[in-house]
Amino acid sequence: MADVHKVVFYPVGNGDTTQIVLSGGRRVLFDFCHRERAEDTDTPEIDLKSRFKDELKAVDRDYFDVVAFTHADLDHIQGSTDFFELQHAKKYQGEGRIKIRELWVPAAMLLEEADKDHQQEEFVLLRQEARHRLLEGKDILVFSKPKALADWLEPRLNERGEAASARDHLFIDAGTIVPGFSLASDGVEFFCHSPFIKHCDEGDIIRNRASLVFNVRFLADGAYYDYLEVGDATWEEMEDIVRTTRYHKNDDRLAWDLYNIPHHCSYLVLNEEGQKGDKETEPKPLVKELLLQGKRDAYIVSCSKPIPDIKESYEQVQPPHIQARNTYERYLKEVGGRKFLVTMEEPNANKPEPIVFEIASGGVTWKRSASIGAPAIITSTPPRAG
Repeated sequence: MADVHKVVFYPVGNGDTTQIVLSGGRRVLFDFCHRERAEDTDTPEIDLKSRFKDELKAVDRDYFDVVAFTHADLDHIQGSTDFFELQHAKKYQGEGRIKIRELWVPAAMLLEEADKDHQQEEFVLLRQEARHRLLEGKDILVFSKPKALADWLEPRLNERGEAASARDHLFIDAGTIVPGFSLASDGVEFFCHSPFIKHCDEGDIIRNRASLVFNVRFLADGAYYDYLEVGDATWEEMEDIVRTTRYHKNDDRLAWDLYNIPHHCSYLVLNEEGQKGDKETEPKPLVKELLLQGKRDAYIVSCSKPIPDIKESYEQVQPPHIQARNTYERYLKEVGGRKFLVTMEEPNANKPEPIVFEIASGGVTWKRSASIGAPAIITSTPPRAG
């Protein structure tokens, strides 16, 4: 049987939710943003909870193999603690909750503090869940091991009569391949670009700077395709990633057939504050180099509200920024890419549907479908392999 993987981007407004469905059936979810207003059929945002429950029921599942929260901002975790089963407390179990077989989080999510008035906020509940799983030693991977986290963990392991190194296998460093998936058995591997230890060891934790960034490499019928999955990194992190990756001679991990651009098409991913530009944002040198790593027939996806090319868009303070879109489109054209897509624009802004890509022998192909598993309509000619 031919290998067919899928990458699906969900229309949740200025928020992120992306699912990878592997040809063998395993499912990896990046972020979860369910807006309560989406349960009203008159709103354009998708009812994520209903959609996922329907999709999982159709394949006789009540779980995701992996749920990765790139960072703890609300637009990446909203509604998650009502939807997923959490192991750390009975009150978050049962009643049709969806299970997380393995949780992936940046170290920053275990270190964030909250005062007593905010103990029920979702980022605190997820912090408790991540800490519980780490202490239990199962069903979690934590990306980077800063000193602050080691200082929190080691006394607790000592109380349990365990060595300080007893959880080392659950920590993943930047520049390494994540265990549990392989090109040989799953047709995919996850190469961790970020976070770096310095993101938590240099003072205050800034969520965006400490977020997860991956090169996801797919194998389909003997050919390789690369997907760049990025949390809300800023231009500084993007330059760090390029600089560090090249230093370690992993340049191929910067190439992309599919790029989920960070932070809802914010210009701050391309350049510093105040450098939005009139028509386009001029990218920093190493950010520009990353954009030029796009392969022929590549796609860029912006998980964001619509970005119309009208006068008001050029004056927009909050993302998405039309200046950033214009930049991405210019470089996409330069590398011979196919299309810049916005989750809240496809097929139209009134009732958008998930953007579905199939990765198979023909390459990365953009399709539209009402749900995963339903017949898809090809909306672009198959790209060349590689």
